[in-house]
Amino acid sequence: MLVRAGAAATTLPGLRRLWRGGGSGAAACFPLGRALLDVRGAEAAVFLQGLLTNDVTRLVAGDAPPAAAGLPRALYAHALNVQGRCLYDLILYRLHESPEEEPHILLECDSGVLDAIQKHLKLYKIRRKVNIAPCLDLSLWAVVPGEWAGDIASSLAKCADQALILTPDPRTEVMGWRLITKKGANLSEIIPGSHIGNIEDYHGHRYKQGIPEGVKDLPPGVSLPLESNLAYMNGISFTKGCYIGQELTARTHHMGVIRKRLLPVHFSAPLPKDCIPEGAEILTESGKTAGKFRAGGGELGIALLRLANINEPLCLNIAGDKVKLTASIPEWWPKPASK
Repeated sequence: MLVRAGAAATTLPGLRRLWRGGGSGAAACFPLGRALLDVRGAEAAVFLQGLLTNDVTRLVAGDAPPAAAGLPRALYAHALNVQGRCLYDLILYRLHESPEEEPHILLECDSGVLDAIQKHLKLYKIRRKVNIAPCLDLSLWAVVPGEWAGDIASSLAKCADQALILTPDPRTEVMGWRLITKKGANLSEIIPGSHIGNIEDYHGHRYKQGIPEGVKDLPPGVSLPLESNLAYMNGISFTKGCYIGQELTARTHHMGVIRKRLLPVHFSAPLPKDCIPEGAEILTESGKTAGKFRAGGGELGIALLRLANINEPLCLNIAGDKVKLTASIPEWWPKPASK
C-alpha cells in the first residue's frame, strides 16, 4: 500500500492489519544507508524487465488503476550478470498512479555501488526512452512495528504530502515496511509514536531473520540468486521470459536441487569487529567446510551453509580461535522448505 503526495488516502486496511496488536511497543524507524535511483520514461518498465529477475511489468500492467487492480506498489529483485550470479539487490517502488501515466519507478540499492548500477543500466539503455538519475532529495527508512503501534491510517491521510512511499516490505512481512520521505520530514508526524532506532538493531533484526541486504551479504559476482533465497523473498518470476542471467537460474530451479542457502547464525560469543576476512570458512566439528560467513554483528550473522550440515556443531575460525555457532531455519520460510 502506497501513500503518495497529493494522492487520496481514504482507506488503508492493509496498514491497519500490519499495525494491530497488543502490548506497548512503538514503531522503530531506521535510517538506511541505501541509495535511490529515479527511473522514468515511456519504456522504463520494459527496459528494467530485461535486466531484473522479477516481473517488472506487474508495476504498470492492467487497464484499471493500480490500487483497484490490486497490483503491487513495491517489488524485490536482483540484477544478475551473464553467468547468473547476483550483481545488485534492489527494491522497486512505483510512483505513477495509473496505467495512463508515464512509468515512474524508484530503485533502492546499496549506496556503495550506486555508480556501478548507473553504469550497468546505461550500458543497456541504448536508445530506449528512459531517464536515470539519483534521488538526492529523498530519505529511505525501514519501519519495524512494535507490539502495538496504533491505527495510523488517519494520520497518514493528513500527512500524505510528507510520506512519498509507505509500503510493506515486499520481501517478507517480518521486515515491516519501507518508508520514503522528503529529506527533513518529521517522522513523528508521519508515524505518530515512532522513534528513530539504532541501525545496528535493524541489521541485527535482518540477521536474525536471515534477510540479506547489500554487497556484504550478497557479494557481486559471487552469490547465486536461489541460494540467496530470492524465490522465498518474492524476488523472482519463473514465467516472465528472458532477462540477463536467466539461463542458469531457470535450470537450477527446474532441477530442484539447491544444496546451499543463506541462513541466520547465532554465535556463542560476540564477534570482534572488522577482523573477520570476507568469505571466512565455517567448519564442522571434523574440520570439513560447511559454508562461508557473509556478515554479522554482535552474536548474530548470516552465512551460506550446506543444508546437510546445518544441524551439526559448527565453528568459525577467527585468528586461530574457534567461535562456535548454530544455524537455524527462519520461521517465515515456506513450509516445508524446499531444498
